[in-house]
Amino acid sequence: MFSAFSGIEHQSNRARTPSEAAVKRLDGIGHVLSDLDLAGVRTQDELTRMLLTLDTADKCIRSIRAEFRTEAANDRLARKTEDLMALIERARDELTGSRTAKS
Repeated sequence: MFSAFSGIEHQSNRARTPSEAAVKRLDGIGHVLSDLDLAGVRTQDELTRMLLTLDTADKCIRSIRAEFRTEAANDRLARKTEDLMALIERARDELTGSRTAKS
């Protein structure tokens, strides 16, 4: 689901602007999320850990977005935050919906 972020190249270059730094942080969150194995969730403990991971990522993304709430954030930053938050919501729905269907 998050595979769109797995091809992100990590560059050693420093961000030139705060907005660029925020985009790099979002890329990092997306990279971590791309490694999650939603289909591999079998137990309640795994489900709990996966949901906690998604919730933590969502809070981090919201925090990054909040830093730029008063500024005119660039389109790339706004698009990335919205895309990641939508993917997290879809993953959460998939996890809780599939778990409910199995019960």
